[in-house]
Amino acid sequence: MPGYDAPIREIRFLLEDVFGYDQHTPNLPGFEEATLDVVMAVLDGAAEFVKDVLVPINLPGDREGCHFDQGAVTTPKGYKEAYELYRQNGWPALAASPDWGGQGLPPSVALMVREFVASGSMSFGMYPGLSQGAYRAILAHGNDELKQIYLPKLVDGSWMGTMCLTEPDSGSDLSRLRTRAEPDADGSYRITGTKIFISSGDHDLTDNIVHLVLARLPDAPAGTRGLSLFVVPKRLAQDLPGALAGAPNNVNTGSIEHKMGIRAQATAVLNFDGARGWLIGKPHGGLRAMFTMMNSSRVGVAVQSAGVAEISYQNALAYAKERRQGVAPKVSKATDSTARTGNDGRDLIIDHPDVRRSLLTMKALTEGMRAFYLDMALLLDVRAARANSPEGEAAENRLALLTPVLKSFLSDCALKVTELGIQIHGGYGYIHENGMEQFYRDARIVPLYEGTNGIQALDLVLRKIGLDDGRVFESWLASVEACTEHAASIASLASMAAAERLAVAKLRDATARLRAWQAASEWHVAGAATDYLQLFGLVTLGALWLRMACAAHAGRERNPQLASFFSGKLGTAKFFFERLLPASETHFDAAMSGADALMTLRADEF
Repeated sequence: MPGYDAPIREIRFLLEDVFGYDQHTPNLPGFEEATLDVVMAVLDGAAEFVKDVLVPINLPGDREGCHFDQGAVTTPKGYKEAYELYRQNGWPALAASPDWGGQGLPPSVALMVREFVASGSMSFGMYPGLSQGAYRAILAHGNDELKQIYLPKLVDGSWMGTMCLTEPDSGSDLSRLRTRAEPDADGSYRITGTKIFISSGDHDLTDNIVHLVLARLPDAPAGTRGLSLFVVPKRLAQDLPGALAGAPNNVNTGSIEHKMGIRAQATAVLNFDGARGWLIGKPHGGLRAMFTMMNSSRVGVAVQSAGVAEISYQNALAYAKERRQGVAPKVSKATDSTARTGNDGRDLIIDHPDVRRSLLTMKALTEGMRAFYLDMALLLDVRAARANSPEGEAAENRLALLTPVLKSFLSDCALKVTELGIQIHGGYGYIHENGMEQFYRDARIVPLYEGTNGIQALDLVLRKIGLDDGRVFESWLASVEACTEHAASIASLASMAAAERLAVAKLRDATARLRAWQAASEWHVAGAATDYLQLFGLVTLGALWLRMACAAHAGRERNPQLASFFSGKLGTAKFFFERLLPASETHFDAAMSGADALMTLRADEF
């Protein structure tokens, strides 16, 4: 069974040395007491819970899966007990407002805990993870009555939430949604329709499930402008004429999906057969309200990606340090590797250059992924604490620009990391009992849900890079250039900074060309979208690795006792800039070639 230790030292390095967390929270109203020591104590507790409770049920839960019997869903053995412990310990309430029973910690703290949980069990983490988005949507758009009824239950974890968008004929294209909402005399609505691929759609972890459902009112205009959002509980949350609170609400589970991965997560087909629903926000304003939840979920997907990458890397590294095969070229051996040759003359596989390439790729991507989502998490803190202020608006704009990159690039990285985790194990990685192939199967969903990566790339090139006539992008790029120039002033980091400077120039050039193309040839822009997003992601990780390298350079001089840790950071940064960042040039060339090569073939020529 795979092992796991939460990356506490890695988190402390980022918070303390890279992002200056102790200077972050004192300037945010409501978060002043969330000092670094407080946050690390919370993370220590989460680390213990994940290691002791979640990791042991992950592989068995994948093997058993969820059960569907006569319309009822049960989770695998141990999941109900694990969730009750999770709830009793207050983990669902971490970042919720004290007004609704929450602990009032910054969003960044909840996201770090969420990474640990995703490492322990992606399937488990999805159950409470969706509730956080439902909480935010109702908080932002619901009326006072809905808030009073639903928020305390979502915050304390006694109820869970879902997001119900997809229908059999409506996936990425929400304009074709057919679910109907008919007004009732008591002010509620009767919801009728079928939703598919609903994560956490039904289960036995809580007594009630709060579904947020997109549907159409009778007078709704066509397309996405005609969508409204409704809260539809599995069981009624209040007394109604002819029905008491707790009564079933005509939300029926048609089936659960048998999936490649996340098998302990109940992905359901839900039939709403005249179920009672209540409008969230304004009529026909559902998409705006739903995107409050959707954007939260996209950040959550990025955090999931970092979590599954971390546990895959940890187990690949442990295996490489104990598995002996062949004789490594002497030039590849590190200075401390002489004792690694076994009595039979074989070396540990960590001494083989290609295994090191794989491990360093996993390490560079995983640590870069964590830095990326944490950088975004700090913006979430600012937005939460300084709403309706210039600082809050700036944070919101940067989040809007970077969220498509965060979700897509990190989910692609998760696939790469978990694939390499299998490869390092060789044939043993292909065997279910070793757990490595589960990480890949679980990770395969992250480029697909909450907006496929192709859709995210289109959103980036068609809308996000043009926010405020390009000024949001330019502001972000200026921060990248400032980081690059700081690194360039340190002699040992100058070559890394030079590589980043070249990649930044490519990104600036590509962005200008894409914006120019939009007026004349949108299909060229669409054809460039995925490669452009990859270029954007590599530049972003490059900037973050420069920040980590600068912090490690200073830390090694300041704390000689941690020289090995900081040297590891500097060596990984060197690998990133010499081995991974050069792919930015390939993505630039592909993006700038236009769409001609994509559109030449007729459909019958494939």
